[in-house]
Amino acid sequence: MYKNSMADEKFFLHPVHDWQRRYEALRASFVDRLPARVVAERYGYSPTYVNLLRHQFSHGKIDFSEPAPEGKINRRAVDMATRKKICSWREHRLSAGDITQLLSEDGIEISVRTVERVLAEEGYPKLPRRGRLKLGLTVQGARVPEVSQVLADGIERKLDCGCAGVFLFVPFIERLDLVKVVKDAELPGSKMIPALQYFLSFLSLKLIGTERFAHINEHSFDAGMGLFAGLNVLPKCTAMSTYSYSLDAIHLQKLQKAFVQQANRIGLYDKSIINLDFHTIPHFGDESVLEDHWAGARNKRMKGALTLLGQDAGSKLILYTAADIQRSEADDQILEFLSFWKKTHRGVNPMLIFDSKFTTYANLSELNILGVKFITLRRRGKKLIEGLESIGPWKRIHIPHDKRKYQNPLVFESIVELAGYSGILRQVVMRGNGHQKPAFLISNDMDSPVGRIVGDYARRWRVENVISEAVKFFNLNALSSPILTKVQL
Repeated sequence: MYKNSMADEKFFLHPVHDWQRRYEALRASFVDRLPARVVAERYGYSPTYVNLLRHQFSHGKIDFSEPAPEGKINRRAVDMATRKKICSWREHRLSAGDITQLLSEDGIEISVRTVERVLAEEGYPKLPRRGRLKLGLTVQGARVPEVSQVLADGIERKLDCGCAGVFLFVPFIERLDLVKVVKDAELPGSKMIPALQYFLSFLSLKLIGTERFAHINEHSFDAGMGLFAGLNVLPKCTAMSTYSYSLDAIHLQKLQKAFVQQANRIGLYDKSIINLDFHTIPHFGDESVLEDHWAGARNKRMKGALTLLGQDAGSKLILYTAADIQRSEADDQILEFLSFWKKTHRGVNPMLIFDSKFTTYANLSELNILGVKFITLRRRGKKLIEGLESIGPWKRIHIPHDKRKYQNPLVFESIVELAGYSGILRQVVMRGNGHQKPAFLISNDMDSPVGRIVGDYARRWRVENVISEAVKFFNLNALSSPILTKVQL
């Protein structure tokens, strides 16, 4: 039969076997230099498939040295006992590869394809594809522990860690004595994982720049990350989410109070000037139930979680945060901060600095009654700006900021009374500061030099810089996530 076929040129022009058709198509492409369209018409392919064949052949993915046999192949017979074993193991959701390995351990050597064929013949559908993590294996094949467990003390360990840089923060964590902070905050733990290990697990993810807690599965097999938290591995998403929702506002206030008190003991804060500012964490979900808040970075109102950050101006460190603030609660947040401050820094009255829309004039009166100094902006209207034409004389002052472009603005001081505020305020109008419109500073500090008032307010941008750093490094704006976690700072 072979000789009869070879005697006829039809054997080459009209190949029967698939492997020969591919061979002739590639020969026509590379030897005869025929275009893909012509080759496709001659051998019954599409031009796209011809291009695919060319690519595969050029990259060594097609081998004609030993053509694959075609037609019926003698399949290996599988006895009834082996079939029952295969079906039994599939009932336990084992893959064909796992079943092949178990059969090999029993002395039965058959291929994975044979097991798949038997399962198909017995009516079992294919299992959905599972990643290595779902199978409990790393890329290198190491077994991932099913649960997180606390590591025993006093045992020397040598582990690989993909994010070993997180251990650079250990000296600072020890200096802050976070073990004592968590203990003083009386945070709850679970039966398997204490509060300190949960706290360090959350902290470790933020220190390595993990955008969302849902990405924790990327590190769930990293024993080095688990060691940082005092565990064999980090907790899973579900455990982190459940723990997050077990913490209420009282727990968070205690934690913040304990942390600030400890930082105060080791002298991290200057405590003379506090910058306060709101920040809206945007939410882009189509069905968001969050309120609309002003987002200064985007210069518009949008749905999001309103947060408050208080910064120690001298050290530039954050010493107060509040999250998920309702719009109706925003004006009174300055009083909430003051209540927190009195619990952590008794006998110390700082200068509070914030912008014009931070609170109401009625709350400014409350601050004045309590003896708290403040500097803020007055909300300027058209009449207020028009009235500048008739005031004077203006005084030029010097602001000793090396990085400030406009260090010598013009100012005009006066005493004013505002509707809603009980008492008088010191007003400083400033122009020549790089802005098109003049700024109206108001303060209840009647004694400090005008240069200090202007200079202290000019440093309020430091809190905005800290917010920008938190957005970039700690991914503060990464609100949307498939893992449910409370909005808390």
